[in-house]
Amino acid sequence: MDHFNYHGGELHAEDVPLARIAAEVGTPVYVYSAATLTRHFGLFRQALDWTDHLVCFAVKSNSNLAVLKLLGDLGAGMDVVSGGEYLRAKAAGVPGDKIVFSGVGKTLAEMRLAIEGGIRQFNIESEPEMRALSELAASMGAAVPVAIRVNPDVDAKTHEKIATGKSENKFGIPIAKARQVYAEAASLPGLRVVGVDVHIGSQLTDLEPYRAAYDKVAELTRALRADGHVISRLDLGGGLGIPYRRDNNAPPLPIEYGQVIRETVGDLGCEIEIEPGRNITGNAGVLLASVIWLKEGEGRDFLIVDAAMNDLLRPAIYGAHHDIVPVIEAAPGAAVQPFDVVGPVCESGDTFQKGAELPLLAAGDLVAFRSAGAYGAVMASEYNSRPLVPEVLVSGDQFAVIRARPTFEEMLARDSIPAWL
Repeated sequence: MDHFNYHGGELHAEDVPLARIAAEVGTPVYVYSAATLTRHFGLFRQALDWTDHLVCFAVKSNSNLAVLKLLGDLGAGMDVVSGGEYLRAKAAGVPGDKIVFSGVGKTLAEMRLAIEGGIRQFNIESEPEMRALSELAASMGAAVPVAIRVNPDVDAKTHEKIATGKSENKFGIPIAKARQVYAEAASLPGLRVVGVDVHIGSQLTDLEPYRAAYDKVAELTRALRADGHVISRLDLGGGLGIPYRRDNNAPPLPIEYGQVIRETVGDLGCEIEIEPGRNITGNAGVLLASVIWLKEGEGRDFLIVDAAMNDLLRPAIYGAHHDIVPVIEAAPGAAVQPFDVVGPVCESGDTFQKGAELPLLAAGDLVAFRSAGAYGAVMASEYNSRPLVPEVLVSGDQFAVIRARPTFEEMLARDSIPAWL
């Protein structure tokens, strides 16, 4: 469920017409619904209300400060994968003891930043990282909480570029080696082992891979406790998928996901952490765009819009689908025809959808790309020297620009020409 619906034949974000936002802010522009963000976060808390838990929002899915503050004020922790994301979480008012630092390539500078600013835990991805963190923490007189990310070799049955839990993926240590690595961690200064971490992938639409991975985590936890380790916390990752097509079967609900957690690891008495991102923000946002031209081609017609692959990269790199709908609702029974919806970037890959069934639109008409609140603005760039896409947050009948579109003067000012040229 989201809060983007037609009222009086016009698509709204909550109580705000999208056409009004387009008129005041311009297009392309991302628009987020505060009510949808709030509802989706609440569903994950409800799914785990049977145990001690912390829902840590995956900042990589949407790192806008206003979004982070909204979720942080609701009680969310944050899962970060860089020093920049850590600083964004802190700037949004999230305390260090609710921030989990994940990621396979943490630098010493990032580790120091988090130790100095406060951290709930580091999720360690490799033995070299573990030893470096130990040396740094000990030199700073700190004892930092850590969980070790294990790779359970479970096929998440998702796109190969967002699978993270198979043996050939770069993430975590092999689960077969975990007891050996935990033994070393317990012997190192500056580290305090608190838990086990696992994450098998993103956009999962089947609960069985979770069940298989969490069964392995439960078995490992019992073995580690038998070895003398105090395992009080399980970080079970995120990755629950969303429907990108309105006509597709809906993925499992958070409450069903929570039940799998309860059935697999619920008897261990551990605090549960999860790291949802897409499932909270994905359907809480749309990308609003304007039609530039209709172009007739050989055997196909093109709808050229002012959004491009630099604004929404997922279709170009993942072959991802986003439903595209007109902002002004088509009349009942209105004729539709297939269009290739493309952007203005000089790449053939700048194609959002081939054969999209849409009513006849004209230059200046508005369209909305649904399910664009996750991995949209965070992956945007200024390719072709196109200004970075702005973001807007809606709450009820009000909205605010939460990231402005830069001017060309601001873009040019970031470059410098050396004096010797």
